[in-house]
Amino acid sequence: MLWYLLNFGIILVFIMLFLITRQTNKRWSKINDYMGMVTNTVNSVRYGNLSTKIDEINHPTYQNVTESINRMVETLNDREKMIIEYQNELMRQNKLLESVINSLSDGILIINDKHNILRVTPQVSEWFGLKGQEIINKNIYDFIQISDNTPVEKVKNIDVFIKHTPTNNFVMNSIKLTLDDDKKRYVILIKDVTKKREIETLKEDFVATLTHDLKVPIVAESNIINFLLDGKFGEISEKQKVALLNMKNSNQELVELVQIILETYKMKEKGIKLAKENIMLNDFINSIVNETQPITNNSGITINYASAKNIKVNADPIQLERVIKNLISNAILHSNTKDRIDIKTNETSGYVTISVIDYGQGIPMDEIKLIFNKYYSAAKKFRKIGTGLGLYLSQQIIKAHGGEITVESEENVRTEFCVKLPA
Repeated sequence: MLWYLLNFGIILVFIMLFLITRQTNKRWSKINDYMGMVTNTVNSVRYGNLSTKIDEINHPTYQNVTESINRMVETLNDREKMIIEYQNELMRQNKLLESVINSLSDGILIINDKHNILRVTPQVSEWFGLKGQEIINKNIYDFIQISDNTPVEKVKNIDVFIKHTPTNNFVMNSIKLTLDDDKKRYVILIKDVTKKREIETLKEDFVATLTHDLKVPIVAESNIINFLLDGKFGEISEKQKVALLNMKNSNQELVELVQIILETYKMKEKGIKLAKENIMLNDFINSIVNETQPITNNSGITINYASAKNIKVNADPIQLERVIKNLISNAILHSNTKDRIDIKTNETSGYVTISVIDYGQGIPMDEIKLIFNKYYSAAKKFRKIGTGLGLYLSQQIIKAHGGEITVESEENVRTEFCVKLPA
C-alpha cells in the first residue's frame, strides 16, 4: 500500500512540474514576442522610420511601457517635422541671401590666412575670367595687384589692378571674418569705380575749362573798369564813380571765385607746392585788411586786427594770404549783422594761431563737421553766392603746411575760425 502511495506522489509531482513548465514557457514566449516588437520599433526609429508603433497589449506592465515608447516615437516624429521646417526655412533664407549677394555690383571673396580663395561671387568670377569652381583654392595674388603692396588682409579703400580686366579701376577693402574657431578668414570687397572716376574726371575737366574761359573776360572787364575809374576814357561823375566801384568790387569777387575753383583743380592734379619764407604777421595781415576793407565797407562791416606782438611764421605768403582772405570773405558772407570782424594772432604750444571772428548767424552743430567738405556750401540756404570750395581749399593749404583749421560757433552769437601753423 505504501509503495502505491509513493508512486502516485511521484507521478503527481511530475504532472505539476509539467504544468508549471508549460505555463512558464508561455509567459517567456509572450515576453520574447514583446521584446521583439520593442526591438523592431527601436530599430525603425534608429533608421528614421518614426511611423512605427508597438501594438497595445492588455497587460498592466506591458501597457505602461508600450504607451511610453509610443509617446516617445510621436514626440520624435513631431520634432523631426519641426527640424525639417527649420531646415527648409534656413534653406530659403540662405538662397535669398545668396541671391542678394550674387546680384550686387560689387564683388565679394572669402580668403584664408594663406590668401587662398574659399568662395567668390559671380561678379568676381567675371572680373577674374574664370568660373567660380575654377577660382576656389587659388591664391588671390594670381588675379590682382595692389597699388601700394599692402597685404591683402589689411587693405582699406586701396586701388587694385585686376589682371584679366586691365582697363577698369577697382578699389578693395578687407574685413576680418570672426567665427567660433581658430581659423583666420577675411572678406574681401572689390568695387568697380571706373565709371565714377570717368565722371569725376569729366566734371573736373569741364569745371577747369569753364573757369579758365570765364577768367579771361572777367579780367578784361576789371581792366576796363580800372581805366574808367582812372579817367582814361574821360571824366566821370561821382555817381558814376560809385557805380563803377560797386562793379569793381563785384568783379573782384568773381575773380576770386573763379580763382578758387582753378586752384582746387590744380591742387588735385599737381598737389600744393609751397614756397615758404619768414612772414611778419603784423604787416602781412594789415596789408590783407587794407585790401579787403573796401569790400566790407559796402556791407557796413569793419575789420579789426588786434595785434599783440609782431609774430613770425614760416609759410607760403601767397597761399596763406589766400586762406586769410577766404576766411574774411566767409565771415562777411555770413555776418548778417552790421557788426565787426575781428582778427587775432597768438603763439601757443609750438603753434602760431590766426583767428577770424564774426558775430553773425553762426553755424549749426550738425553742419560744423560738413563745412570743410568739397562743394558743401551753407551760403545756398541764405541765397548767397558760394561754391563750398573756399574752406575745402583753405584746409588743404593749411594741412600742406603741417597745421590745421578749427572752428567754434554759437548760433546767432559768434563764429571763430582758427588757423594753426607750426611755429
